[in-house]
Amino acid sequence: MALQTSGRLHATFEAQQVTQRFRKREFVVEVSDNPDYPQFVIFQLTGDRCDHLDGFKVGDDVNIEFNLRGREWNSPKGETKFFNSLEVWKLEKKNAGAAQGFGADNEPPPHEDEFFKDVPF
Repeated sequence: MALQTSGRLHATFEAQQVTQRFRKREFVVEVSDNPDYPQFVIFQLTGDRCDHLDGFKVGDDVNIEFNLRGREWNSPKGETKFFNSLEVWKLEKKNAGAAQGFGADNEPPPHEDEFFKDVPF
């Protein structure tokens, strides 16, 4: 499911090596569709795309294209949990064009389900 939004970069975090084969990096965007009630939404970059956030700084206005992902996970205790993530596949500075971002091919990444087999998120 491809979605898009824009907002102001509010926070960035370091990349995390979740498993031997899976790495993610999260960042927060202030989305102000209604300026009286801004929303702080956390997004994630995965794999090689984690480094694409390095060219951005807090306060930058950004455009984001992302996929909504959801997973069911069964814990070792037998509990079933559900997790959502907003996986970014295109990030660019607002009004700057793809030269300032990544994902210029306008193609979302392939679903990386094999990375998520035992990861509870």
